[in-house]
Amino acid sequence: MPCCTCTVPRKAAGEAPVTLTPVATGPAIVVCSTCRAAPNQRVDTQGSTGGARLVAVLRAVQQADPHYAGIAVQDMPCLFACSRHCVVYIRAPGRIGYVLGDFTPDEAAARAILDYAVHHAASSEGIVDYADWPEGVKGHFLVRTPPEGFVAS
Repeated sequence: MPCCTCTVPRKAAGEAPVTLTPVATGPAIVVCSTCRAAPNQRVDTQGSTGGARLVAVLRAVQQADPHYAGIAVQDMPCLFACSRHCVVYIRAPGRIGYVLGDFTPDEAAARAILDYAVHHAASSEGIVDYADWPEGVKGHFLVRTPPEGFVAS
């Protein structure tokens, strides 16, 4: 049974819970690998989810440009933002995190996400001046999350 409107099965009573997989700590973009390709389209014409395509293009852009070397690109199934498509979570230790969505899984979106993540990682608390926001992320913010042990005031 799906956990929401995505295709990730929910565990039945008595089954083992979701497994947490250790990843490197530090600045990261976590991509929902099961996100739909568009608002009304689960997969693209090649059968790939939008999330899988976004992960691939983020990694390709990151690997081609050393400016992005300090930002990890990680993926996991379902960030539970299933009413949106192509959702990412930008996080870094001790900083406010942000969930953004409704991207087109292409190089322009990947560069905007990576550019924002670089500014975010360089900030002291995860707050990036609006003047430094890449155009490609404006209008895509869904949620902000406080770092462990803090709330925003």
